[in-house]
Amino acid sequence: MMRLAILITLAAATALATPAAAMDAPYTGAVHVVPGDAEKARGKVFLDANRNSVLDTGESGIAGVQVSNGREVVMTDANGDYELPAYDDMNLFITKPAGHAVPVDGDMVPQFNYIHKVAGSPDLRFGGIAPTGPLPEAINFPVIASGADDRFDCLVFGDTQPYSNREIGFVRETVGKLLANRDNSDTQCLIFEGDVMGDDLSLYPRFKKIVAVGGVPQYYVAGNHDLDFDATKDADSFDTFRREWGPEYYSFDIGKVHFVVLDNVRYPCNGVDDHPFCDPGKNPTYNGVIHDRQLEWLKNDLANVPADHLIVLNAHIPFVTFTDNTAAKHQTDNLDRLYEIIGERPALGLSGHTHTTEHIAPGEEFEGWAENTGTGPVKFRQIVTGAVSGSWWAGDLNDQGVPHATQRLGSPRGYYKIAFDGADYVDTYMTFGGTGEEQLHASFNTPRFRSWAEDLLAYVDLYGSPSDVLPPVTINDLGDMNMITTDDLKKGTWVAVNVWNGGRENTVSVAINDGAAIQATRTQAGDGEAKLRGPEYADPLALAKQSTNGRTAFRSAKGGDDTAGFSTWRGTEWKGVPGPLMGWMLTNNSSHLWRADLPAELPTGVHVMEAKTTDRHGRTFSHKVTFEVVDKLPDLDWNKAAFN
Repeated sequence: MMRLAILITLAAATALATPAAAMDAPYTGAVHVVPGDAEKARGKVFLDANRNSVLDTGESGIAGVQVSNGREVVMTDANGDYELPAYDDMNLFITKPAGHAVPVDGDMVPQFNYIHKVAGSPDLRFGGIAPTGPLPEAINFPVIASGADDRFDCLVFGDTQPYSNREIGFVRETVGKLLANRDNSDTQCLIFEGDVMGDDLSLYPRFKKIVAVGGVPQYYVAGNHDLDFDATKDADSFDTFRREWGPEYYSFDIGKVHFVVLDNVRYPCNGVDDHPFCDPGKNPTYNGVIHDRQLEWLKNDLANVPADHLIVLNAHIPFVTFTDNTAAKHQTDNLDRLYEIIGERPALGLSGHTHTTEHIAPGEEFEGWAENTGTGPVKFRQIVTGAVSGSWWAGDLNDQGVPHATQRLGSPRGYYKIAFDGADYVDTYMTFGGTGEEQLHASFNTPRFRSWAEDLLAYVDLYGSPSDVLPPVTINDLGDMNMITTDDLKKGTWVAVNVWNGGRENTVSVAINDGAAIQATRTQAGDGEAKLRGPEYADPLALAKQSTNGRTAFRSAKGGDDTAGFSTWRGTEWKGVPGPLMGWMLTNNSSHLWRADLPAELPTGVHVMEAKTTDRHGRTFSHKVTFEVVDKLPDLDWNKAAFN
């Protein structure tokens, strides 16, 4: 109670000492560094009464704030002072205390750390970290009081991953447009779950300016495409990321939520991790693992967090994933050790990497998890947050001039809004330009669709994509997907409902013409089974969108090869016939797809199908589709005969 009284008094003093106009403006500044040649890291966490980021005479320290060197964690004393061992290469940082704000730079990136790397980075393509030289005499961390913040929201973005200036433009038209047009007053943080960039780290500055339009503090996770790929040691592999965004692992507090950002990308893993792909004789690559020093830091960090506070763990590579369930590289090797540290604490895991949305409930399990992570059923809720870039900015353009890039498990491109209330939260998947009421889509899996899908998938397996070989089918051959024949019904037709943020706790049903509900069954139970693939487990609507990309055939007289088709990744060219996305990008399986069988007989005519889902929060969402039942498919083209 005494510490609380001190903080309230200091907050009141700050408010009285600071002009009202300044209180409304972003708190910009930096960590206060006093040059010197110290042997230990020392300094003060102080209440910056005049908001100039300098420890001035009369400004008070704050007790009980966590400070770390990336391994040890100490709490500031009654005067706000701290002392820690120093390492030649370390991030010195505070855990932003609840009810307070740290300064941000001009691009709204929080300034809560000091990088100490005596000799600097080795010679890296994107510069890395310049030599810092001796340890300063003092490293002081300014904060201001920000008021009560138990109820707030954060926006969570997976894999923006632009590889080029063109794709940075797509980030502007999605994230930038979103942030510029919404009310951000209740939004306390933006979290980017890694692969902020697509290998070309020189694009960071333009990205920063776009995201800064929201005026909200941004917190970043390091992904495998944010690496300095020319680094030969893991200790140097995120140096450019550190220079631009801050530590590769850290924590911060808002209300009763303790946010933890982890680095689970080891690069290079060659000769370190015991996997065939990490063999010393192979090309340098990465592995999903949390290194020992970081686990030691996490244990020390959580020792100071109240047991009833929610722990939100952010990592790039999923802890486990349905999408790459049998791949060690794309899951967290030593998840068992993380589970041991978290114990029974309330926790939520957020990640990116797979370009899919996955909502994994405690107790769920799929084939490959035990083998690749040393664990079985998951211990705490985990959400793979999808990708702003969707399927790597591939596919035809939508109405906003951005590739639809439908994600691998069928979700549209989007992001998460997580509303926190104390240690409770409600998670909602949002599409760009959509509302929170839009949570699902539904389409019909008919015999006609399954035959078409078999041809499409066989083609991709044989020829790959993009290709110059004419595909056996395109979306045109599928015809009207919402026209079903009586024969289709007799041979087996069902509604495939894709609930974008759906998991095993969702219930899903379908009703025809306001009739009795038909209960839907999730196509993957999550009871340890293998992944089920193929036309019967596909999402018809998603696969139709992914099947035919006209942009691959675009070519102009003026532009020639320069503007023909489109490119993704490191200049991979999509030129040729209008075919499908690559086979591994197609939604022939999903962990959030439900099946509701239609009756074998429905009268011919127009019907309305309504798909509904109720989530674990008790919210119900619905989606209606108008469809027709016919005895025979009509000719869909112009009736020439009638006008001859």
